[in-house]
Amino acid sequence: MNIDKILVSIFQRAFKSITEEMSISLTKTTRSPILCEAKDFVTGLYDAKGQMLEQKENLPILSFSLGPVCKVIIEQYGNDIHEGDVIIHNDVFSMGNQNNDVAIFKPIFHNNILVGWSAAKGHQADIGGAVQGGYNPNATEVWQEAIRIPAVKLYEKGNLRKDVWNLIFANIRLQMVQEDIKAQIGACTLGERRLQAFVAKYGMEVFEAHKQALFDSTEKMMRAEIKSIPNGVYEGESMVYYDGKHKGSKFPIRAKITVKKDEIIFDFSKSSPQTKGFVNGAYTSTCSAITLTFLQMVNPNIPHNEGMIKPLKYIVPEGTILNASYPAATTFGNHLCPQIADSIFKALGPAVPDRITAGWNHLLCSLFTGIHPRTDKKYVDICFLGLKGGSGALKDDDGYDHIGMIDASGGVLDQDYEMYEQQTPHLIIQHEYLKDSGGAGQWRGGLGTTTQILLRGGDTTMVVFGDGDVEPNYGLFGGKGSVLNKIELKYPGRGGKKLIPMSKDMIHGIPDGTLYSQIAGGGGGYGSPKKRDRDKLKQDVKNEVVSKDAAKNIYGLK
Repeated sequence: MNIDKILVSIFQRAFKSITEEMSISLTKTTRSPILCEAKDFVTGLYDAKGQMLEQKENLPILSFSLGPVCKVIIEQYGNDIHEGDVIIHNDVFSMGNQNNDVAIFKPIFHNNILVGWSAAKGHQADIGGAVQGGYNPNATEVWQEAIRIPAVKLYEKGNLRKDVWNLIFANIRLQMVQEDIKAQIGACTLGERRLQAFVAKYGMEVFEAHKQALFDSTEKMMRAEIKSIPNGVYEGESMVYYDGKHKGSKFPIRAKITVKKDEIIFDFSKSSPQTKGFVNGAYTSTCSAITLTFLQMVNPNIPHNEGMIKPLKYIVPEGTILNASYPAATTFGNHLCPQIADSIFKALGPAVPDRITAGWNHLLCSLFTGIHPRTDKKYVDICFLGLKGGSGALKDDDGYDHIGMIDASGGVLDQDYEMYEQQTPHLIIQHEYLKDSGGAGQWRGGLGTTTQILLRGGDTTMVVFGDGDVEPNYGLFGGKGSVLNKIELKYPGRGGKKLIPMSKDMIHGIPDGTLYSQIAGGGGGYGSPKKRDRDKLKQDVKNEVVSKDAAKNIYGLK
């Protein structure tokens, strides 16, 4: 068949449009603020073999975790896949990335032939286990974290399997989660209808031929990007701090990257063995982190489909902190992405200095749970408002202000202030950019934030996770690092005690009226601050981004 290049482009845009429409549907129909406000979810389309057609990357580390699960489902069910089936999955030991990130898959048929899959994965407000909300820093095995859901049919040939539904949701605390899973099913049904109509319009032969041409074209683009990196072996290292069990513990992440012609191999074999706590990752979350980091160094116009990832090879041995063996606790795995990214940036920096950024702010995050006094219902909230720091600067560009952790790459949004105060009992006192939090440089790091929240309701539980309270991020080529993350609780009453929790702490019974304060650092600077454009620097001072003292003493403004 002759390939119409314009039609190939139409295919790519159509697939992207479908996943974006699915994303809009989820935003409008989910209940949890983690989903409808912060948009901690992704949507995707896959062909009959589980190869990625496109995805909407609200959270990139989730996006690249859908394809491996789709292939597991195809292998598991074989010919027992039918129109009307709906399959649910979260199991980290069968290619899931995190227990709370629950995926829905729906097969798509045209004239009784399987042509593709629609999928949606979102971070659920609760997933069972020992701790409401799913983050249990005391966990040492998966059953203390969540209910495991290997691939299982919720619907079979269009009929709800009530026994399966009841079994799963009897082990999950919040009714809201059932409603959010229904919303994910709805988004997948929308994707199913759109792809069915698309295939019907062009026919199976044209669909298959032009889909493959799209894959081939995308692969060619990616291989050309890899060819532009000098051949060689590059190594970089970063550090993970504290596993929640042994204070002062450190766990190195070591990247060995081999570039040979038009292929690239990411080898993390020499990284730390897995920990005995919950600071471990799953294979899929690690490969997703590698992929999204590398994509920041290449042509941003490369379509995101199977052809894009074909030249990328991953070596992540089982038993390491990045691919923990069953039945290890792994909820922290998504949050190892910053360290993975740092190791890749440090490795490839000498080869492609114009394509890498300085260090991004590392995650330090709080998850609040309790009973809302106005509704008498349980709530779960990840404090996205406070955790979002700045991104690192790169050559010719300042970092993004208040973008968040690198695994989100800016995709996770803030919650609306008024909605936050409706969905939780807490009150926002302050939330603003933090002056001087962007690392100084010829190109300045993105700004972090300072946040204060009055915790109301009483008997609040707070889990702190991340490891951004040990070492601030770094600058590059003479650029400066940023400020260190910090969380502080000030208890009510005259002379109320102050508490600075560590990452991996779980604090129960926080009283009504406690003031929660958080600093999220900015990104690192790139190049000597003395070389910063003077007009830009003066504007920074005028906008209160940089203080007068810093402008004089660090940037050398006269």
